[in-house]
Amino acid sequence: MNGLMGKILRVNLTEGTISEEEIPESIAKMFLGGGSLATKYLYDEVPAGVDPLGPENELIFMTGPLTGTPCPSAGRYSVVAKSPLTGTWAQANSGGFWAPAFKSTGYDGVIFEGISPKPVYLVCEDGKAELRDASHLWGLKTPETTETIQKELGDKFKVACIGPAGEKLVKIACVMNDIHRAAGRCGLGAVMGSKNLKAIAAWGTQKPKLADPEKFREVSKKQYDLIRDSMLKVGLETHGTNLLLDMVNVRGGLPTRNWQTGSFPNEERINGMALTENVLKDRVACFACPIACGRVSKIKTGKWAGKEGEGPEFESVVLLGSSTDVGDLNAITMANFLCNEYGIDTISAGSIIAFAMECYEKGILTKEDTGGLEIKFGDADMLVELTEKIGKREGIGDLLSEGTKRVAEKLGKGSEVFAMHVKGLELPAYDSRAVKITGLGYAVASRGGDHMTGYIQGPTFIDTPFLVVENSKIDDVYTPKPKDTKVLKDLEDALTMFDITGTCKFMGLMLDAKEWVDLISSVTGWEFGIEDFRKTGERAVNLSRAFNMRDGFSRADDTLPKRLTEEPMPEGPAKGQVIDQLDMLLDHYYEERGWDKKTGKPTPEKLKELGLDNVVQDLWK
Repeated sequence: MNGLMGKILRVNLTEGTISEEEIPESIAKMFLGGGSLATKYLYDEVPAGVDPLGPENELIFMTGPLTGTPCPSAGRYSVVAKSPLTGTWAQANSGGFWAPAFKSTGYDGVIFEGISPKPVYLVCEDGKAELRDASHLWGLKTPETTETIQKELGDKFKVACIGPAGEKLVKIACVMNDIHRAAGRCGLGAVMGSKNLKAIAAWGTQKPKLADPEKFREVSKKQYDLIRDSMLKVGLETHGTNLLLDMVNVRGGLPTRNWQTGSFPNEERINGMALTENVLKDRVACFACPIACGRVSKIKTGKWAGKEGEGPEFESVVLLGSSTDVGDLNAITMANFLCNEYGIDTISAGSIIAFAMECYEKGILTKEDTGGLEIKFGDADMLVELTEKIGKREGIGDLLSEGTKRVAEKLGKGSEVFAMHVKGLELPAYDSRAVKITGLGYAVASRGGDHMTGYIQGPTFIDTPFLVVENSKIDDVYTPKPKDTKVLKDLEDALTMFDITGTCKFMGLMLDAKEWVDLISSVTGWEFGIEDFRKTGERAVNLSRAFNMRDGFSRADDTLPKRLTEEPMPEGPAKGQVIDQLDMLLDHYYEERGWDKKTGKPTPEKLKELGLDNVVQDLWK
């Protein structure tokens, strides 16, 4: 096959065996790669009711057909499993350099089964793979893990690994690669830890073949030229993703004090310009990326002076910063560094800490519960201390490491009202009371509180229509209309394709569907039109939905925290707004999707249309 290497590894950790399998071309044509192909394997091989931290759950790493090619920003991979945080289908996605390195070993992905009796790590090199003892790595943070493996194998090897949080089964643990890049969401680092799998080291010389190299170079050059001259590149290269903070704050949708309000009065202390002026050391780009939105940061003053790492990005600044009412950029940056070192999702970590602060403020958490700590909003030192305690599962951090949903269930006393999650996954950095259609995106996402599947935030909060979906503009952010649900559905189908192909959404949003089709067809050599582009994304969305429905999820789970549906925004541009039309939006969204309005399941007709005939019996017995 072209684009794809055509093979995956299967690692049985219980037995310590490794085998390789060819990917059937018929399956490759339907699912292409990335999260879609991984979900196909997960759905077929992991039955309903499986314990996410048990041996029957699979952990699947998968690259895409564009990963490792000269296409701009084609350096991404997906990790898929059943989530220990939510109990749902889960996907986390990351950039950097690990994915092209893994694909150059001659494999598109790897499936891990079972549980190793001792800590191990996988080494992949040019068509060979072996498990090695990782006892000496267990307990190391991610930078030390990466450095130790590279000393053993050579600097050319790229490493994806977990930190202490994954080992301790912290349910918001992530997979880190290239030291600073995170496959962050859904707690998949805990799945890796549950399998006693510390790391995957990869290096090779094999390159994906291009079916039509001349056409591919032509389309790729157009992409580079388009991005190089774009305002997107100028803004992201200058201030990184945190340039979004001012845009969201001016809409009144910046989560502040655990979403009690949407306006942060100290934005100038933590926005993109502040980060650039105070902690930025250098800019960093992922594989084949012309944008370089990554930040290398160094704390220059105060108790953490000299500490250096990558980040923080926009989501991290908001959830660790305004959401906790902390306006100290040094503390936010330090907390971000700790998340990377321990291997923790910054979004979930900040959200959980903000939730704990409000519980303490309301007397739901007491000093007796916290081990004597005063967990107050705005306390910069406490932000850093709690981040580390979560990473270590130490003291109150042991409770918080279970995720907001479980903490609220344990504490009760009305805390469920302001536990800011959907299906157990903590919400990202956009308050939907300021742009209501985004609330629908959170509610229906298969993995829970997710902003990246459809990124409806772009054409609403940022006011940027996406070329990949025509008419992606939303007319009225406070009064969503039935037709807006089609915009969300189309964005989900199209943007899912970026994860499938192994590319970055920033690059992807600059192109229209025709350019994407030209890329995919020139790489694979398959006939692949615009309708195929959209159907492939739609198929992936429906299969992840089916995974959840088979495991007992329903329309009742497509909901939002009561703070968003019952508490009007108290101040700012969105003052008085509340999400009060969710049921209407769900009805119209389900209709657009071809899902049953009563249960939320994809209908038999829709499943058959997408070639998912085997799923019909599972959902409609």
